[in-house]
Amino acid sequence: MSTRIQKPKIGITIGDINGIGPEVIIKTLSDNRILSHCTPIIYGSTKTLSFYKKLMENKEFNYSQVKEGDHFFSKKINVVNCWEDVIDITPGIPTEKSGKSAFLAIQKATEDLKSRAIDAIVTAPIDKKNIQNETFKFAGHTEYFAQEFEAKNSLMLLSSDNLRVGVATGHIPISKVSGLLTKELIKNKISVLLKSLKIDFGISKPKIAVLGLNPHAGEEGLIGSEENDSIIPAIADIKNKGNLIYGPFPSDGFFGTEQYKKYDGILAMYHDQGLIPFKTLAFDTGVNFTAGLSVVRTSPDHGTAFNIAGKNSANETSLRAAIYQALDIVKNRQELEINTTNSIQKNKK
Repeated sequence: MSTRIQKPKIGITIGDINGIGPEVIIKTLSDNRILSHCTPIIYGSTKTLSFYKKLMENKEFNYSQVKEGDHFFSKKINVVNCWEDVIDITPGIPTEKSGKSAFLAIQKATEDLKSRAIDAIVTAPIDKKNIQNETFKFAGHTEYFAQEFEAKNSLMLLSSDNLRVGVATGHIPISKVSGLLTKELIKNKISVLLKSLKIDFGISKPKIAVLGLNPHAGEEGLIGSEENDSIIPAIADIKNKGNLIYGPFPSDGFFGTEQYKKYDGILAMYHDQGLIPFKTLAFDTGVNFTAGLSVVRTSPDHGTAFNIAGKNSANETSLRAAIYQALDIVKNRQELEINTTNSIQKNKK
């Protein structure tokens, strides 16, 4: 007996209230057609949303305040107040209190995600400096969720349409990249990417490209040894298991000649190696997905953009894409679970 897929409940954290998070959330959810696909729950503050709604002179955005974490209105935009303190809103100027409020929103949404009150979480941008506290000592959302959901191996994966780029090392200084690029780490990241492409994106036989670390992918050891010592052996081990893994490719030529179009996923060795070409090609529509988690978490691929906060000029396309990608991944995982359950039940008969 099959199980019917329910309309997903998508939690959306407000981000830094002095950045563009509230604005892009309001713009995205002002189109009520999104309610036919999901039940949105904003984790933040009704006062903050009212402030920006008035500032933007937006008459389409309406919401309902909810108190209980699992009693949401399925045909409305829900808002969960995550703090009681009165916080001054200063668009474009990050403060200690805006960092604290951003964390409280993430914390409450995480609690609801753990209890299955919501099906996925979409995080608006935070200021990685002012959010730091005794509980949040992470370089970003990715590392926080990896710890909260006990993911041994996670992967920052940027995606847009048919372009998906993961990074073997995330938010770390460039001086530490080489020392972390062991054969085991690269194998783990390739494995996470493979599994995610299959389960989360529905690609049955993914074709993956791996980039080199050094110029010209090391030039056979002439320019650095990381390719020969770690990257090539890691590729060989995964490839020998019947997977379509290729590389290492020199990053400049790989993107310059549009080879990326031939692959379902790409693994870069460090943050900027992957994110610079990705954002050049797909900044407005890009989504940041944390692969390897037991839960679904996405975000827009941009930051707080304090320089334009409060000016009603932020582009909401990336946040909208992040919501719809979260929806797609939730449904792909639900369908896989249903098919697996049905198959087990069928074999028992």
